[in-house]
Amino acid sequence: MKLLHSGKVRDIYEDRGDIVLVASDRLSVFDVILPTPVPDKGKILTSLSLWWFDKVADLVPHHVLSSTDVPEEFAGRAVRCRRLEMLPVECVARGYLTGGGLTEYRETGTVSGIALPPGLEDGSRFPEPIFTPSSKAPKGQHDEAITFAQVEDLVGAETAARIRDLTLEVYRMGAEITEKNGILLADTKLEFGRDADGRIVLGDEVLTPDSSRFWPADQWEPGRPQYSFDKQYAREWALSTGWDKTEPGPEVPPEVVAAVRARYTEVYERITGSPWTL
Repeated sequence: MKLLHSGKVRDIYEDRGDIVLVASDRLSVFDVILPTPVPDKGKILTSLSLWWFDKVADLVPHHVLSSTDVPEEFAGRAVRCRRLEMLPVECVARGYLTGGGLTEYRETGTVSGIALPPGLEDGSRFPEPIFTPSSKAPKGQHDEAITFAQVEDLVGAETAARIRDLTLEVYRMGAEITEKNGILLADTKLEFGRDADGRIVLGDEVLTPDSSRFWPADQWEPGRPQYSFDKQYAREWALSTGWDKTEPGPEVPPEVVAAVRARYTEVYERITGSPWTL
């Protein structure tokens, strides 16, 4: 295999004309890779993504070809994928106000140019999910929120509308499934590309704790930060150290590593209904 690119979490290889996407145990926050890995994280992300790709297949074609036809050393953390020309947009759907959206709302009353009602708090649920895209920043830089009009400028009006609609459809399906299992899907990030036939195809990962915020429904309380089953815990820990969000990131202590792994494992088990096993 030929290594094409090493990202914040995934390594991308070329093999027999296909792409082999390998999820590492690297932990990335604020677009910086922390120096301490989280054991099994790559396998959890891969297993949960595969579970979701199967669920969304009727909504949108996806890039997965095989989870078994991969090199033995990457078993459990790799998928063989069709080649895509990735679109230059991070497609974000939000059902709740938090994170970067909350920061923008407090400053402008909008999120990605979408005007929102006054008086919303951290954790407030939107009347309807909203599409809040962002740019794709190079490694070491931060993604920036952009408006839908900017997405149209990047990919054209027809493609922009299509990826917006698909993002919201996947979000709604995911939120319905997770809520049945006692979990609120606060927001999620998706990536799309075009295959050799020009079709828009869902790529990367889908509805994992690296790309989504998951909250326990029975603890949801607007007006305060929510308990999360995702890497928000790691973000908050990193900021508590006084770190300035630039490289290098701080070493992660064992108890924080264990807490992140436990949250990833729990959300996998609660969503899929299956115990996590190596």
